[in-house]
Amino acid sequence: MRTPSTPCGPTSARSRSGRRPSECDVRLTADGHLVCVHDRDLRRTAAAKGVISTMNLAQLDELDFASWKNPWAELDDEAPDGDPEDNKVLTLRKLLETVADSGRRVELAIETKHPTRYGGLVERRLVELLADFGWTGEDSPARVMSFSFTALQRVERMAPQIRKVMLVEKAHHWPMLRRAVGREWIIGPGIGELRDHPGPGKHLRPADREIHVWTVNTAADLQICLDLGVTAVISDKPAYMLELLGV
Repeated sequence: MRTPSTPCGPTSARSRSGRRPSECDVRLTADGHLVCVHDRDLRRTAAAKGVISTMNLAQLDELDFASWKNPWAELDDEAPDGDPEDNKVLTLRKLLETVADSGRRVELAIETKHPTRYGGLVERRLVELLADFGWTGEDSPARVMSFSFTALQRVERMAPQIRKVMLVEKAHHWPMLRRAVGREWIIGPGIGELRDHPGPGKHLRPADREIHVWTVNTAADLQICLDLGVTAVISDKPAYMLELLGV
């Protein structure tokens, strides 16, 4: 579930349940709002100076978060007129409201970005927001992801039933992490590491660890995931991945 205006991140093409969850990255504004923006600064996403964590939501709302996706739109005479509201930054609350009102179950993979000046306040705000929707139990449509082990520990303490995904950037980090991560935590290696260092993936499968892999964009990489029994992939090309999967 990505809006045209805000780069939330790639989309999960498939999960073990057969559902097609969506992925978003969240950052905390200076006045305490979680917004769905990948980058810490605004150069790429809003063609502006500034850092998300130093700005209020009202300041971000004054910026255009959509034009970067279609820089030639003004030259397209056949392009439909857009709603300026769609160009504003997407708050996580708005995304959750959209999911709640969709009339069907939509799963969300929410990544908290670190390091950040606000530290654990990001996870606290996230858990509080999920609690507002009643989404902190075992049946929550949301799962929380992070490259920060400490961040996921915070979520574990505040909402132990929410699914957690320990993102792994480097294959050599796994031997250390596997002694510390929760037994039910999902492991999220990058496809590049599985491609270049297949050992960790082969160890994860017999260990009965659920595996979610990022960012899978080619048929060859998808096949690596299928061979390893991966339960979900995150992709910049979800339609293509679904086509390959025959979904």
